Amino acid sequence: MRSIAGVIFGVMALLSSCKAGNDTRESEQALEIAIADTVSGLGNSIWYVFQAVNGDYWFGSDTSGVYRYDGKTILNYTTKQGLAGNRIRGIQEDKNGNLFFTTLSGISKFNGKAFTTLEKSENTESARQWKLQPEDLWFGILGKDGEKGPYRYDGEQLYSLEFPKHEREDDYYRRFPNVSWSPYEIYSIYKDHRGVIWFGTGNFGICRYDGKSLRWMYEDQLTYTPEGGSFGIRSILEDVAGKFWICNSRYRYTFSSDNDKGDSLAVLHYKKENGIDGIRTADGRDHIYFLSITQTDNGDLWMATYRDGAWRYDGKTATQYQVLDGTEEITLFSVYKDRRGDIWLGTQGHGVYKFNGVGFERFLR
Repeated sequence: MRSIAGVIFGVMALLSSCKAGNDTRESEQALEIAIADTVSGLGNSIWYVFQAVNGDYWFGSDTSGVYRYDGKTILNYTTKQGLAGNRIRGIQEDKNGNLFFTTLSGISKFNGKAFTTLEKSENTESARQWKLQPEDLWFGILGKDGEKGPYRYDGEQLYSLEFPKHEREDDYYRRFPNVSWSPYEIYSIYKDHRGVIWFGTGNFGICRYDGKSLRWMYEDQLTYTPEGGSFGIRSILEDVAGKFWICNSRYRYTFSSDNDKGDSLAVLHYKKENGIDGIRTADGRDHIYFLSITQTDNGDLWMATYRDGAWRYDGKTATQYQVLDGTEEITLFSVYKDRRGDIWLGTQGHGVYKFNGVGFERFLR
């Protein structure tokens, strides 16, 4: 889902544990030469941007695996190098510097030398292994096998968990008896300042896990747009004031302390208030649906929409930034703040864009 002229060369860097150092350097050099004549060395469909603790940037593609940029060289890793799949749906890092890539074909771990695919625990009780441990990593449903919950990885085992049944489930399957996807499919995972985990689903709203209970929140306007399309919970963020922003700018939410009581399964208690005033889109809407949101150190919110560009909200004023390829307004997918505070955009078919202080420009290495 992004664009601009650029050729993806078939020369890949082979980094694996069986390769000697000289071979690795030669393959890196070959890739660097190969991309020298391209626009940026990256593919066009770059959905995700991530900066590792060591400073390296990783770019996740919807078509061609992941790219690593160390400030000098861009390396492309695909299934040829051991990645589980070439369609990336998330990037994370653990405390030891291992990188984890969620793909549509599995979850890959990269230790700096080679990729391994995480295998689900064979423990028959794994669906009940709900725990909240600070070092655990969480992954979304991969959209297959009728799975109904997230994966939890404790550094040794990968547990496939199951959400409590949603009150809308029976009605949903009556209306759509032959769907090939799970309405519990996870579109977003967010950890708040207390370490509580929030899961945004495709059709059933939010499920929050605080280590004691799993609670649901559902509002039709969060999942479905006024035009009737299914948007799903694609983004969740807690701002510096403790307010939560979910999918669109119309409202922000405060969640009650009653939710911390350890009573089995329940719904989330919350209050909502007006969100951002002053937004006017080209078609006259006074709010936006955003696919991704992040916050700067000074508290500014940055939101990436699909077709309405990027928006910045400083607590008083909302400013729209068009993102263009020439005169063409492009579609976005994600927004990311790196360790220096720089703002990046992943796009649907135009590579990666970076904020230069005035507007967004294509990242050209």
